[in-house]
Amino acid sequence: MYISLSNKPGPDEQEGAPPGVAPRGPRGVRTVSSTVVTLGIVSMLTDISSESVSAILPLYITGVLGLSTIAFGFLDGLYQGVSALVRIAGGYVSDRVDQPKWVAFVGYALAAVARLGLLFGSGFASLTAVITADRVGKGIRTAPRDSLITATSRPDNLGTSFGVHRTLDNIGAAVGPLLAFVILLVIPDGYDTIFATSFAFAAIGVLILGVVVPNVRSRARKAAPAGSERSDAAPRRRFDWGAVTSGPMRRLLAAAGMLGLLTIGDGFVYLVLQSRGGFAAQWFPLFYVGTNVAFLALAIPLGALADRIGRARVFVWGHLALLATYVIAAIPIADIAATVLCLLFLGAFYAATDGVLAALAAQLTTPQTHGTGIAAAQTVVALARFVAAVGFGFLWFAVGRETSMLIVAAVLAVAIPVAAVLLRPLLPARGRP
Repeated sequence: MYISLSNKPGPDEQEGAPPGVAPRGPRGVRTVSSTVVTLGIVSMLTDISSESVSAILPLYITGVLGLSTIAFGFLDGLYQGVSALVRIAGGYVSDRVDQPKWVAFVGYALAAVARLGLLFGSGFASLTAVITADRVGKGIRTAPRDSLITATSRPDNLGTSFGVHRTLDNIGAAVGPLLAFVILLVIPDGYDTIFATSFAFAAIGVLILGVVVPNVRSRARKAAPAGSERSDAAPRRRFDWGAVTSGPMRRLLAAAGMLGLLTIGDGFVYLVLQSRGGFAAQWFPLFYVGTNVAFLALAIPLGALADRIGRARVFVWGHLALLATYVIAAIPIADIAATVLCLLFLGAFYAATDGVLAALAAQLTTPQTHGTGIAAAQTVVALARFVAAVGFGFLWFAVGRETSMLIVAAVLAVAIPVAAVLLRPLLPARGRP
């Protein structure tokens, strides 16, 4: 694989490729367009911004502001679930107006402004408004951004493109908690410093998106006849909801939703590891770092594997890594090696499912419905995981942490082959549509 630093094909490259699409290199070599890389940099900067805040938000809400754990639970649920409610809307608007870049820009800009609001919000109501705005921004931007990745990638290389993007994204997700950790180490009461730094990174990401990323559209443009005043007059086709809600997409949504119901929040896994190993509370953000380092190391290889052997296969069997995470976390062994192995499997799970799910949804929809299809899959997963987190909290309270983890692991062990049966028509297929 090599990365194309230009969106224009060279003399020996494909002719007629859309702007922003990676040119086909020599036989056996896979390319990733500069647009994918730039979007990855934007996501990296945004994740540095968001993860530096989310890593200290529990401590800030309960320790600094003195709010109750009930209030924190509500805010955390808001943080996890609000974006899911607007993802389909963001993807749908992007598809309807065929302006994916500027729809994504609105989402990134809204999240950046929300970061600034953290400097002034010091109560439950203000934090609710800030977190809601931030998550709405995330929901708006996700599908249009992934639609841009799809539009600027070759169909046979889509998993690799998403892998590159997710790798850059998770560099930011790993750097963010480290940045917050260092700031608090130097300035023990430096929460405002973290919030200001977070806004700066988000603003730079928005600027790069607005200035550098091209607005690549999914609809083909036809040349106008000689003497015509318009040169981009392709007829607008009616949006087809059936491409998102029927056929193979229905199977994908069902399988992804079922598996999402058994994907509890990372925080629960980290709490089990902390209680088992006796880690000091100030080291808690480093669990996030470990998972994201594993994610970024494996995102490109697993994305490329999905392109070769089939995206549905990698998505389904990637949940075996999640099963291994639950089993290792539930075993009462206070060993650093077990903790590292648990974080490695958790990162591998995300690398095998996050970008691969988006690539699979794009594969199963039409160019006119890529954004909505990707958003539909991501929304189903996000809502299912929100339900899973709430349900697991009650299960933990009822039977204890290790027993509840083993129960979820047992159900997941049954759900994985069921998902494989649901997606059976797609499992033998190669990654290319």
